[in-house]
Amino acid sequence: MTISHLPRALYPFIRLLAFMALLVSGAVIAQSGEGVGTSSDSASYDVLADILEDDQARSRLIEDLRQLAAQDDSSAAARDDAGKPGEGEAPGSFAGQLAGGTQAFAQGVVAEFNAGMAALSALGEAESSPDYSDVAAAALNLALVIVATVALFLVLRRLVRPLFARTGAWALQNTAGSPLLRRAVAVIGALVLDLLVIVTAWVGGYLLALFVVGGMGALTTLESLFLNAFLLVEVFKSVIRMVFASKDDGLRLLPMPAEEAAYWNAWLARLSGIVGYGMLLVVPMINVQLAPALGRVAALLIMIIAFLYTLVIVLQNRVRVAKQLKARALNARFAVTRVMLGMLARSWHLVIIAYFALLGVATLLRPEDALPLILQATVQTLMAIAGGVFLSVVLSQIISRQLHVPEETRQRFPMLEERLNGFIPMALKIMRLVILVVVIALVLDAWGLFNLASWLGSEVGMHTVVTAVTVALIVTTATALWIGLASWIEHRLNPDAGHGEPTAREKTLLTIFRNAVAVTLIIMTLMIVLSEIGINIGPLIAGAGVLGLAIGFGAQKLVQDIITGVFIQMENAINTGDVITAAGITGTAERLTIRSLGIRDLAGTYHLIPFSSVDNVSNYMRDFAYHVGEYGVAYRENTDDVIVRLREAFDELVSDPEQRSKVLGELEVHGVTALADSSVNIRVRIKTLPGAQWAVGREYNRLVKRHLDAAGIEIPFPHLTLYFGQDKDGSAPPAPVVLQERQTAEKLPSPEGEEQPDDARANPKHGGDFDDAER
Repeated sequence: MTISHLPRALYPFIRLLAFMALLVSGAVIAQSGEGVGTSSDSASYDVLADILEDDQARSRLIEDLRQLAAQDDSSAAARDDAGKPGEGEAPGSFAGQLAGGTQAFAQGVVAEFNAGMAALSALGEAESSPDYSDVAAAALNLALVIVATVALFLVLRRLVRPLFARTGAWALQNTAGSPLLRRAVAVIGALVLDLLVIVTAWVGGYLLALFVVGGMGALTTLESLFLNAFLLVEVFKSVIRMVFASKDDGLRLLPMPAEEAAYWNAWLARLSGIVGYGMLLVVPMINVQLAPALGRVAALLIMIIAFLYTLVIVLQNRVRVAKQLKARALNARFAVTRVMLGMLARSWHLVIIAYFALLGVATLLRPEDALPLILQATVQTLMAIAGGVFLSVVLSQIISRQLHVPEETRQRFPMLEERLNGFIPMALKIMRLVILVVVIALVLDAWGLFNLASWLGSEVGMHTVVTAVTVALIVTTATALWIGLASWIEHRLNPDAGHGEPTAREKTLLTIFRNAVAVTLIIMTLMIVLSEIGINIGPLIAGAGVLGLAIGFGAQKLVQDIITGVFIQMENAINTGDVITAAGITGTAERLTIRSLGIRDLAGTYHLIPFSSVDNVSNYMRDFAYHVGEYGVAYRENTDDVIVRLREAFDELVSDPEQRSKVLGELEVHGVTALADSSVNIRVRIKTLPGAQWAVGREYNRLVKRHLDAAGIEIPFPHLTLYFGQDKDGSAPPAPVVLQERQTAEKLPSPEGEEQPDDARANPKHGGDFDDAER
């Protein structure tokens, strides 16, 4: 089969194969003429004179100049047409610009391809053919350098393979230290070891090319290009191996199975090899040794092959990767992570396709520096994202952990650990947001959308950074002050801190002081931060004063509440835990603010009373209290004997250690206080601890009942008289009375001094036990 029988679509690829076959011969020709560029001006004039004297050489030179002029004209026309709108399009419209840009791009591709084919044809028509012995020698030397370098690299990788396995196993060990730190150390160590292997193989290849292959101390352009491309490509592959680490689970940065990691590692390594060696080895050799037009064509074909290969792989895995990303988004703990993973699941394939399309277009438009710039931007982007993800993971692990303070500190400051664990997660989340902003800025800077260095060097950038740091320091200082003051108040209120049990007044005042400090710190911090970021707080303060005056006139009741509350606290009328009567309600004071009072009554109902409604306060828990008991006996009883029994009941009361601790003095007998209608009343009084008067009184009443019953002393109570009526003659009707024998004997009263059963004992609570009847 001849070439004429092949499809015309395959002609460019056939020419490409022919061009690759001429590549080594062109390199040998260039090597043989290396001294031309370094000869004197006279030698250059001689060469030009020889060309002008030779008719064929002069004709080829004229033809080449005309081709270059035609290329310049077509490029200028393409640029002019790019700015012209299409038919029916308004000048300067977006559709017109898009159409012009597309037309210019297509014309540029065709022009570059035609120029490459023309250069290839010009090379084929050259009369001076290369020396094939030199071509074979150069190809053999290059092959030796390639084989030796790759073989040395593979041998070294084989030798250090056990070190990678041990490092991965060490990273997976469960120890007391931080697992993330162990993995970070292991991954960095493995990367350094991999880079050492690559550099060692690269140095070995250089030494082989200098002292073994070819002349002693001589290095050809082909060998230098290959070694440089080997170093750059393999370093990039080492980064890929660090991310996926298909053979070592402990060194893998991405959470995926080994099989999937091996798949993506192989695909990316293959793609980086095609693009790297193609753009760093093949294209530079073509540009230097043959013609720049051919180099541009080769770069275009390499990028097309890479783009098609990437497109196939991405489309094959689009659905599978999207499902995995959505699953991870559902399991993410933070909202930002969920949103970003969800967006990436929907558009990851479009991002990769657009990236490689941009790489191909940039390579075509700027073949001399497009690939280095894009690779630099890509590396900076990957490093920024990897650094941000690493710091975010570290912060996430810190957030998930709880801070622990020493046991001694916890005893002195019981709420310090909880307070720290409440503030630190918020601070770490703010740090995550700052990391996200920095990563976005670095990515935009990498792609030229934002000049981070210029912005930081500008007045606006410096002011923004300084303001952000200042605001962070202000907020941190305010938070530290609040934690310190709150911990000090907590220390003062803690009975285990060595100061003893704090008084009720101290508890109340310190609680109010803590609330006042919190409000003051918030307002001052807010004002300072607003002033620091450039907001004039003078009008705010003036407006707040006017607003406060207006509120003061409109809310006189509120002002009265606050003023009354201040004076009540200054006079120490109420403390938290006191049993009081205020606004007609008796109960325990549970909560005191600068404006209101919270009371819990005996039934458990919570009453919130503004201080303006408190006309007077009855506090039952100041210094001491009394139980006042008034006991009535029948008129026939001897009052002196009754007083003796009352004293005996008191003696039995104080014989109980629990009751003795509540009684402060001896029994006060006031004597007969009244000769009532049906009883003789005798009053006694018992001095007790504040808040214990109700419990002591109930216990004493129980003992008085027992002692009076044991002595046969009657305690009067209302009697009921039954009247059966009478006839007109004065006789009473008969009343049938049936007497029945009592089956059980009546239980006699307990003898004096009998022990009270445990089930019959009362269990009052100090400070929370009171009687509504004593209001």
